[in-house]
Amino acid sequence: MRSYQLYLIEDEFASHYFGRERMFYQLFLEYSQANDDLKSIIAKQVKFVTKSIPVLRIHQLLHQQLSKAKGFHVENGTYIYENNTNNSSATLRVHERWLELDSHGQVDAETVFFEILRKCESSFLAIDLKSNKYGWLKPIKERKYV
Repeated sequence: MRSYQLYLIEDEFASHYFGRERMFYQLFLEYSQANDDLKSIIAKQVKFVTKSIPVLRIHQLLHQQLSKAKGFHVENGTYIYENNTNNSSATLRVHERWLELDSHGQVDAETVFFEILRKCESSFLAIDLKSNKYGWLKPIKERKYV
């Protein structure tokens, strides 16, 4: 099973730390492992570098893009996509400051959600703390100065 947390990073931080995503990963890893006082300090840092999730827009986009897809349904606010052809599935839960995506089997089920989310916002960062993986859903283009 793969489990991702998706955060919407403030634009100024996303562009400034492009290529140094490991720093975001380290921040979220420390946040997940911290206790008491340290956790509250890191929580402030996380809140500072992230944006609130545009919940309504994401719900609308998911319904618009997936309502007719075979294997898609919503259960208690959780979006579920199942591909019985290759025995893979993914679930997406929307929170105020992050999204939670769990998937099993082939990566195509999670990719369905990733493709929709990358159309919604350009600075989504996906982090899989268990397997030490992280990356932008929509890589930021580097500016070229003449």
